[in-house]
Amino acid sequence: MNDHSAIAPETAATPAADNASRRDFLKKGTAIGAATFFSTLGHSGVWAAGSDAPEKTEVKIGFIPLTDCASVVMANVLGFDKKYGVTIVPTKEASWAGVRDKLVSGELDMAHVLYGLIYGVHMGTAGPKKDMAVLMNINNNGQAISLSKALADKGAVDGPSLAKVMAANPREYTFAGTFPTGTHAMWMHYWLAAAGINPLSGAKLITVPPPQMVANMRVGNMDGFCVGEPWNHRAIMDGIGITANTTQDLWKDHPEKVLGTSAEFMKKYPNTTRAVMMAVLEASRWIDAGLQNKLKMAETVAQKAYINTGVDAINQRILGRYQNGLGKTWDDPNHMKFFNDGKVNFPYLSDGMWFVTQHKRWGLIKSHPDYLAIAKQVNQVDLYKSVASAMGISVPKDPMRSSKLMDGVVWDGKDPAKYADGFAIKA
Repeated sequence: MNDHSAIAPETAATPAADNASRRDFLKKGTAIGAATFFSTLGHSGVWAAGSDAPEKTEVKIGFIPLTDCASVVMANVLGFDKKYGVTIVPTKEASWAGVRDKLVSGELDMAHVLYGLIYGVHMGTAGPKKDMAVLMNINNNGQAISLSKALADKGAVDGPSLAKVMAANPREYTFAGTFPTGTHAMWMHYWLAAAGINPLSGAKLITVPPPQMVANMRVGNMDGFCVGEPWNHRAIMDGIGITANTTQDLWKDHPEKVLGTSAEFMKKYPNTTRAVMMAVLEASRWIDAGLQNKLKMAETVAQKAYINTGVDAINQRILGRYQNGLGKTWDDPNHMKFFNDGKVNFPYLSDGMWFVTQHKRWGLIKSHPDYLAIAKQVNQVDLYKSVASAMGISVPKDPMRSSKLMDGVVWDGKDPAKYADGFAIKA
C-alpha cells in the first residue's frame, strides 16, 4: 500500500477516459441505459439472467455511528453506487437492536452490521428468527476494550492487572458490549476469560449502544466496555477511559462488521444485491488506497449526519496511530482495514463458525449445531467470488482460515464442537 497515492473518486477503479460516457448512460435513468452501461463494464455474466438492471434502484442501508460504517457511507458520497445503477441511502440507527428489528421487518434493505447479530437472527438466538445473509466483510480489526480511568488509577490497565484489582477489591464489576450475540460482547467475554475472569459469574455484562458508551462510563454505569472506534479514542480524549487492549491484540485481522441482509431480499433482488456489493467493495478499495483518502473519509464520516464527533477522534487510529490514555503511544500495522488488497472482504466460513462456537461456549445456544452447514447458509461465498472476480479482486482458495488468538488457542474451523467445549471458562 502506498500511503501517498490518493485516488480521486472518479478514477478509483476505471480508466478516466470512460467516465464521462458512463455517467451519461446513467443519467438517462432507463433500464436500457443501465443495461448497456453494465455490459460495457463486462459485468453481464455477474447479473441475474434476463436483465442486467438492478430490480430495485434505491437501497436503504442501516448503519451505527462507528468508523467502520465508512465504506457504506463513502460508496454513496463518492457516487460509486450510481456507477452500478443504484442509490444507497445510508440510514443512521440508534442501536443494534433497532438494526435487527428493521432488517427483520424489511424496513431496512441491508445494514452495516455485527457479524454475530446476523448469525443470532438466523439461528433465533438474538430475538426473532429469520434466514439471513452475510454478503461480505466490511472491515478487519479496529475495535478496543476500554477500562475506566478510575480503575486504571487503581492499577487495572490490562486483563491480568484487572483480575488482580477485582480480586483485591470485591464488588460487582460491570462491563458493556453492544449486542448480546455481537462481536463486542464476544470480544469482551473472550478477553475477560483469557485473564481468568468468568464473565458469567465474576462480572456483570450489559448492553449499551456504541454512541452511548462514553456518556455511560462518564456517569459510572460501567467499569469497562468493548466497542468500535471512535468511541475508545473518544473516552481517552474526554479523560474518562483508557485502552486496555485493541481487538487486533486479541485476534489479528479478525472479522468485524459485515454487509448483511435477509436471504429474502437477496433472492428477490439479486442484481441490486450485486450492484451494492460492487459499490461498497469499490469504496473499500478507495479508502485503503492511500493516506489522503483515509483523511477525506475521516472528515466525511465525522459529520453530524454520520458519526457526529470531532475528526480528531477518528483520524489517528485509522492510520494506526494509537495511544492508551496513560502516556503510551505506538504505531499499529494491524489497524482497521477496509480492503487490504481484498483480504478483508472475503466471507470466510470459519469466521462465521467462530461466532457460533462462542455462542455455544457462553450458553446462548444449548447444544452443538451443524456449524459448517449454518455458515454455508449464511455466508454467501459463491456470490462474493462472482462479484470479486468481475472486479478483478483476488479471493482465497480456501473458505476456511486458521488464526491463533491471544490465549494461544488456534481456531481453524476443523472441529468446532471440540473447540467450543475446550475452554476452561465457559457456561
